[in-house]
Amino acid sequence: MKFLHTSDWHLGRTLYGRSRYDEFSAFLEWLAALIESERVDALLVAGDVFDSAVPSSRAQELYYSFIHKVARSTICHHVVITSGNHDSPSFLNAPKALLRALDVHVVGSASEEPTGEVVELRDSRGVLEAVVCAVPHLRDRDIRSVEAGESLEEKSRKLLDGIERHYREVCQAGEVLRQDVGGAVPMVAMGHLFTAGGTTVDGDGVRELYVGSLAHVSRTIFPAGIDYLALGHLHVPQRVGGEEHLRYSGSPLPMGFGEARQQKEVVLIDFLEGERSITQVAVPLFQPLERISGSVEAVTSRIYCLKAEGSSAWLEIEYTGAELPGNLRELLEEAVKGSSLEIRRIKNNRLATLVLHQLSEHESLDELGAFDVFERCLNAGKVPDAQRPDLLQAYQEIVLSLYEDDELPSATTPLPKQLL
Repeated sequence: MKFLHTSDWHLGRTLYGRSRYDEFSAFLEWLAALIESERVDALLVAGDVFDSAVPSSRAQELYYSFIHKVARSTICHHVVITSGNHDSPSFLNAPKALLRALDVHVVGSASEEPTGEVVELRDSRGVLEAVVCAVPHLRDRDIRSVEAGESLEEKSRKLLDGIERHYREVCQAGEVLRQDVGGAVPMVAMGHLFTAGGTTVDGDGVRELYVGSLAHVSRTIFPAGIDYLALGHLHVPQRVGGEEHLRYSGSPLPMGFGEARQQKEVVLIDFLEGERSITQVAVPLFQPLERISGSVEAVTSRIYCLKAEGSSAWLEIEYTGAELPGNLRELLEEAVKGSSLEIRRIKNNRLATLVLHQLSEHESLDELGAFDVFERCLNAGKVPDAQRPDLLQAYQEIVLSLYEDDELPSATTPLPKQLL
């Protein structure tokens, strides 16, 4: 049986205000063609299907059009989709029963019983082909109880214990099912979390899933009986703990300029006569991104080279020169004139250096993270160092609760035409 592992589509994501629907559409067309050419039996999507809990109508249309195309395929017989921290579990689960009729299995939230996250993949004769332990993104409230006065270390320990217990129980339920047929079928697990030692890049948008960093899980929490672990959340394709069969597929599109030079990929896993082979498949680059740093002369020189090559790249420009030109944007816009290049962001490091010590009208919020802003508030309020750890912990919990809000789109949100 052949599986295809992908994750972190982030349908609906923009880049400094620029729509990326053409890229998403091109990727999904490519993915559908790959499924056909490689004769993939089952597609695994390990979370962050959408970029927000309330995706746009266009993002929904792309999603349901793709599912419709794959469900009609005579090659791919199963699709398993789990939620990520960007997804709304309720939104993903809403059409669950309808999609199940098309052999599309959706697990948007943690189930009360472990068997609720075990998906049986059966052939047209009803014979079990594989077992998928489809664990969605586990939210704080899914895996631990809250007690007053807990320290950050106690919360992290409870989270780790809860995650390990959850995987153990779901995989035990999957193993029981597998042993019922003699243990001859593969058992695949899915997840959406941050493993210890995982690689990220600046600006990739990967949010901390849990309060603090102590809840980054070790590869040892995953039961030994798993034949392949399909993870999502980290955008860099990578193995977990050096293990060949424990993998992040990474995001198929560069989510920001920090990922511009990454080779994106999906992963093929083939189980044949008791053997497992794993193949990484490079994803084409549908929209070039380029980050250019340097003086005005260095930046414009690179722009002219890109123009000569006929490039249509989107540019992030980081000005690092010693001078402070007042007409920097005009100079750069003039340089790209007459080409297909687009400047998506100009970051003036010289200006930032001058005003970093204070908030000013020249400083853009997109240069500051949520915790940078909070730190400035602490500094502005002259909060004593002794009080900061408790305030930071409370702030982290508030941010986490905002990320974990789960609301369905309002009744006025139009349904995608595939469901009408």
